[in-house]
Amino acid sequence: MSRIAAFALMALIWGLTWLPMKVASEVVPPIFLAAARFLLAGLGFFLIAKAQSLPLYSNQFGRVVAASLLITTGCYSFLFWGVAMAPSGLSAIVNLSLMPIFLIIIGALYGQERITKRRVGAIGLGVLGLMLLFSGRTGAAQTGTMAAFGLVAVAIGTVSYAWGSVISRPLTLSMPPLVLAFWQSLIDGMALVPVSLLIEGYDPAYFAALSEPRALFGLGILVLGGSLIAFWIYLGLVRDWGAFRAGLYSFVSPVIAVAVGGIYAAEPFGWAEGLGMGIMLAATALSLSEKRAGKAAALA
Repeated sequence: MSRIAAFALMALIWGLTWLPMKVASEVVPPIFLAAARFLLAGLGFFLIAKAQSLPLYSNQFGRVVAASLLITTGCYSFLFWGVAMAPSGLSAIVNLSLMPIFLIIIGALYGQERITKRRVGAIGLGVLGLMLLFSGRTGAAQTGTMAAFGLVAVAIGTVSYAWGSVISRPLTLSMPPLVLAFWQSLIDGMALVPVSLLIEGYDPAYFAALSEPRALFGLGILVLGGSLIAFWIYLGLVRDWGAFRAGLYSFVSPVIAVAVGGIYAAEPFGWAEGLGMGIMLAATALSLSEKRAGKAAALA
């Protein structure tokens, strides 16, 4: 499979997981659901690695732990709190528009990325497209200081994810992406357990809720598609392309998610959303078509 095809499949899957995640979160608390997802994904990656006789040892385990905690635990902790405080549409705009910006800035600081006019232009187009795509979904329920703090928390969570992705690149060059996916999923799942207990509390009913059809449907899509396929692809693209280009899914997956929401959940869709989709896809194509001028210092 070519890298472009792999990127398209990853973006498609992650765009399709938004609705199943929303469905499952109706019966299972979201952080508890995320912990279950990553623990099950870790088990799945472990079985695949064993079937392929891949060694699980890493001589950079400290960096593996740091990257894992940044990508998921740090990101989720701030993101979920921020979304609870601020309108979800504005939160999505902040998260998705800042993602490529932070990826390229942090990547440049680590010597992995180049800040070029084409990339800056692509980011600008992508942000414009996101604003149009979510223009009818910004919401007005939460306003004031707490909403502002919520959006700041979303931004911090985005920084955490971007930083973890950047420092993951040297790891993908020293171990198979599948093995890194195993460790990151396992560590992520374990780290989210205390976060869930702190924020959502403990209730045996949570475990019983996992057997409900909506939870099984959502969890199955998240584990099989979102983790075992898409996350594996993502780490491979981080290795081959760098975190910035791999992270451009943030301009593609929302297009899929909004389209699915419009078709299956009767969510609003008009000219602004259609124009936003086109602009975001154009921004992604603009950046992905850029010729790379040699390999960056990926071992930073």
